[in-house]
Amino acid sequence: MKRKVWLGGTLPLALGLLLALLFVQTSLPNPVLYLRISLSTAVLLTGLFTTILLTAALWQHFHQRDRLAQQKRELRAAAAEDRRRFLQRLDHELKNPLMAMRAGLANVSNGHDETTRQALASIEAQTVRLSQLTADLRKIAELETRPLEFVPVEMGALLAELFELAQDHPGSEGRKLTLTVPQAPWPLPPVPGDRDLLFLAIYNLLENALKYTAVTDAIELRAREDGRFVTVEVADTGPGIAATDQPYIWEELYRGKAARGAPGSGLGLALVKAIVDRHGGQVSLSSRPGQGSLVILRLPTA
Repeated sequence: MKRKVWLGGTLPLALGLLLALLFVQTSLPNPVLYLRISLSTAVLLTGLFTTILLTAALWQHFHQRDRLAQQKRELRAAAAEDRRRFLQRLDHELKNPLMAMRAGLANVSNGHDETTRQALASIEAQTVRLSQLTADLRKIAELETRPLEFVPVEMGALLAELFELAQDHPGSEGRKLTLTVPQAPWPLPPVPGDRDLLFLAIYNLLENALKYTAVTDAIELRAREDGRFVTVEVADTGPGIAATDQPYIWEELYRGKAARGAPGSGLGLALVKAIVDRHGGQVSLSSRPGQGSLVILRLPTA
């Protein structure tokens, strides 16, 4: 900003000096004006005063712009902190009642007829779901504040482990799973990060693909080096995501029409985004209803 102010503000002064030198050092006519000021002096003074006024105006403009940018940053930080505190309070308020409900259900689940046992089993399933939801909320809140210990993560080995786990998943039956990781001319470079969190982020994507695809669908886990990034892709030939839902899928608790009624807390993709953000990366989605979805993670290598 200071450089722009200096360049813009001194331009009239420089022009005034140049014209003054032309009048003084050359044979150009240099008449004396009223108040006994030569034309060259008048030009020089005009350039000087214009410089002062323009410099002040430019300084005010850039100062105001920087102040507004700082206010926006502070508002975003305050909103993020309010959200984090809300998630922590929600987790705290829900955790104890849920534990009490589950303990109570365990005590009354025996000694009833089949209809009552089914009703109790349904209530138990919902309390388990709520417990998972609060646990995921707690993870997101902690992710945004707790310090992470970054170590070099070998992405090839990590993806191979994830692929093996996905093959053993109960939902993988009948689906065609493939893993594509470069080996030649060199393997993927390591990514600085928290291995457990990166594992969790990519596993959530694979689990989503397994959950929403049908038997005979294909799921591909791919990775490649992309400049100073490692790009990881999870692609499937499932039902896809409606265009109206796509802008909101990274938000906490958002569930699109196709996901309503499916098991899950609605926090998996929000957790993925929080992890990728903490690693300085980017996450994006490309989806076509009826054809499938592609989720792309870009993680910096340095």
